[in-house]
Amino acid sequence: MKKIIYLVLFTVTSSLYYGQTAKEIIDKNIELSGGLTNWKLLNSVLLQGKVVLGIKDEYPIKIYQQRPNLTKTIIVIEGKETAIEGFDGNKGYAMNYAANKLQVYPEYVPESFDNDFIDWENKGFDAKYLGKEKVGEIYCHKVELTKNVNKNMYYFDTKTYMLLKEIKKDETLVYSDYKKVGTLTMPFRIESSSTKKDGDYVMLLNRVDINKVFPANIFKF
Repeated sequence: MKKIIYLVLFTVTSSLYYGQTAKEIIDKNIELSGGLTNWKLLNSVLLQGKVVLGIKDEYPIKIYQQRPNLTKTIIVIEGKETAIEGFDGNKGYAMNYAANKLQVYPEYVPESFDNDFIDWENKGFDAKYLGKEKVGEIYCHKVELTKNVNKNMYYFDTKTYMLLKEIKKDETLVYSDYKKVGTLTMPFRIESSSTKKDGDYVMLLNRVDINKVFPANIFKF
């Protein structure tokens, strides 16, 4: 009987410990990258730089994002700005490269403006601490967020608590070159890879503007 009670208590206390640890790591990331209040005051962002596709192909890029989920990505080809993806609040659209034109996708699912771990508890996620693991040569805290059948894995630098890696269902993102943008700290290098390898890219930013007022039609298809 004592053994059974001990095992039950150990399981419960371990669960509480890991849950608290995951929360503490997420809270620390939010605190050191600008604070929850400042992240919630962020209403729009304009990312500018270049995107590298494959070995040689690289293009200037602009990404407009605005709460709650508006987005538009533009690349510059031969001096001409070309929209390749976006969501205007009603329609999601992306470039159909076979037809060489933008196309509406009825099943397009826009991403939230915030990361999942901003207010993760209110969004219905469960957080679990999975120990430490290296990303390159850097030791990271590994945290799993789960909601229904969806699982995302996050790797936070054990020293700075910055997010270095994110593993989603169909994509892995690696973040680096963090810089201050106003009161917030953001990555200026983002590397994306997938199992299909057809959409891999490296994005190198040289400018990030926050809380800009965009033209009313900027996100329109």
